[in-house]
Amino acid sequence: MTANTIPEPAPEGALADLKVLELGSMLAGPFVGSMLADFGARVVKVEKPGKPDALREWPPHKDGVALWWKTMARNKHVITLDISRSEARDLALKLIGESDIVIENFRPGTLERWGLSPDELRERFPRIVWVRVSGWGQTGPNKGQGGYATIAEAFSGLASFTGHPDKGPMVSAFPMGDYMAGVFGAFGALAAIHRRERTGVGQIVDVALYEPLLRIIESVVVRYDQTGQKKPLLGNQMEEDVPRNVYPTADGGSIAISCGSQRIYEGLVDAMGRPDLKTDPRFGTMADRVANRDAIDSEVAAWLATQKTDEALGKLLKHKVVAGRINDIADVLEDAHIAAREAIRTVVDEHLGPIRMPSPVPKLSDTPGAIRWTGRDPGAANEEVFGNWLGLSRNEIDALRRASII
Repeated sequence: MTANTIPEPAPEGALADLKVLELGSMLAGPFVGSMLADFGARVVKVEKPGKPDALREWPPHKDGVALWWKTMARNKHVITLDISRSEARDLALKLIGESDIVIENFRPGTLERWGLSPDELRERFPRIVWVRVSGWGQTGPNKGQGGYATIAEAFSGLASFTGHPDKGPMVSAFPMGDYMAGVFGAFGALAAIHRRERTGVGQIVDVALYEPLLRIIESVVVRYDQTGQKKPLLGNQMEEDVPRNVYPTADGGSIAISCGSQRIYEGLVDAMGRPDLKTDPRFGTMADRVANRDAIDSEVAAWLATQKTDEALGKLLKHKVVAGRINDIADVLEDAHIAAREAIRTVVDEHLGPIRMPSPVPKLSDTPGAIRWTGRDPGAANEEVFGNWLGLSRNEIDALRRASII
């Protein structure tokens, strides 16, 4: 199967026995739901009637269709319900009672204000796992503040060493903190479900946007704790791995190189045709190269500036150098390895027709994830969920719709 092939109907996923209720909007909480839905969990996505998820408003759009929504809300049963209204509380409780996992990413205290406090409902619904994603977590002096991924990168310490020394700190060009929180939230949900299998009792999973970022910069934390040293701004270089950078080539491309071992470094200088760089005492060991990083980095940059991208990459790979060209998204979508790994899938959308998007990750050998459908219109699953799942009559559903509760 190629990256442009429309997949056959998916087999039952690894999480097909789980029902998930997704509250909240935008990115971090919904990405928890997206991760679970990719592997077969029946995820009910709740939007407010007349005021759908704000992600639908975010660019890009095509012919008025929100493209980001198509992938974030894939595989989800989209319903409308105004859970902020007291008249909707009984219906919200029915949905909660039908769920194994409830996901929310409101500001702390919001569910409590609506009479849906997880702490209070745990006695009534002891088996439910609650995933609560917020900017700052459910506790602590900052919990009432608004939080976005950009602020999470800044607060976590990650941005302090991401950037160039002459330009200062930088943050990601996409909401990395939201997606990292979504992955950690999904992991926490499944860890809690695993424990529930032994105890019969669910629990609350509390994820702050900055905490996954703090977790992955573990070496920076222990370094400062033990030595008092901070990680410096080095642009695309890496303090511990020299040479390591992104180097422009003669035909307008760029190649990333990382020499994490002596063998790789020696392969690099062989590819460059520079045996003198093996015997130069400034570059004999990694410690030497770290001490003379600018000198060796300049040598590599000067060589690549004379090389065409594909020719240079061929030489580097021949000498087993860890290197790769900087791909733009057009390159990614046409890459043979991407196709072989089926990292991009094509599905048919009701509005756009065939649409390509990233495949579920990771790959499971026996129960792989699947894209069953793309993000749907507000309330697309109202009849299915309220009628077939909860057993409401046609008259009851119509009455809820007239009252703008759904």
